Amino acid sequence: MTVEVEIVRHASEELVDALGRLLPQLSAGAEPLDFAAVDRLARSEATTLLAARVRGEVVGTLSLVLFPVPAGVRARVEDVVVDSAARGQGVAAALTSEALRLAGEAGARTVDLTSRPDREAANRLYQRLGFEARQSTVYRFTVPAS
Repeated sequence: MTVEVEIVRHASEELVDALGRLLPQLSAGAEPLDFAAVDRLARSEATTLLAARVRGEVVGTLSLVLFPVPAGVRARVEDVVVDSAARGQGVAAALTSEALRLAGEAGARTVDLTSRPDREAANRLYQRLGFEARQSTVYRFTVPAS
């Protein structure tokens, strides 16, 4: 099986539909994205949206976030999701490997990601790809609705 990974530069109805199918598999609380939201994401200077195709169908996506800080270029992998029917076939590895390549090209020295402990297969994949668990405390602040 061949996995083709592409950079998404603009929205399409196909991608809106694919994200509508994929995002609930990542997070039960994921809100559906409309065409305008997908287009903003695809055209963002800070985010590179990758899509993986198998036999022409979008079966996975990944967001690579790149941003400059005084210490250099930071890179984060966010929202990796592969359709349940395509898991175990190298889709996440292909997406992540392409994100790592792009991050390196952009000048990032490290790439961060988070993954819940119960995502055992994903955590094994990230370790196989060279990610190392860090001793860190992650803090989150919820912005009050205005």
